[in-house]
Amino acid sequence: MSSHRVEASRVVAVDAARAFDALLATPRQSIFARGFAAFPPVDDVRDQQGDWDTVGQSRTLLLGDGGSVQETLTSVDRPHSFGYVLDDIHGRLRPFVTSIDGVWSVAQEDGGSRISWAWTMHPAAPPARLTMTVIGRLWQGYADLALKRVEAMLTT
Repeated sequence: MSSHRVEASRVVAVDAARAFDALLATPRQSIFARGFAAFPPVDDVRDQQGDWDTVGQSRTLLLGDGGSVQETLTSVDRPHSFGYVLDDIHGRLRPFVTSIDGVWSVAQEDGGSRISWAWTMHPAAPPARLTMTVIGRLWQGYADLALKRVEAMLTT
């Protein structure tokens, strides 16, 4: 089964190290306070032990549609990127994806830092190309909201 990758980015007028540290530490319900189409907001985070900064840590994200996902930190390369996997998916995406590999990255750029967010979605069944394309387009709206929220948090 082939995976489907989506990504979005935004230049924010802050230092890369500050942006990275804020992205890693900010509660997910602050970044994902609003949902978009099939992507619900994150209402709460449970089962996190200590700061979210060590590879192998896991936590449960409780979603606004009554679902949940398990998030496990898979890489931390301060101040450049951190990766995670979402699995044990319950909610609107469950029929479509079995797991998602995510990565946030930060790169110094003229005028600030480029903050990028990407998902590689692993389909639950051999998808029709249209299904993954539609989910990917919906994700773009979700990502745009999240990146705008990150920018607001970093610049206020």
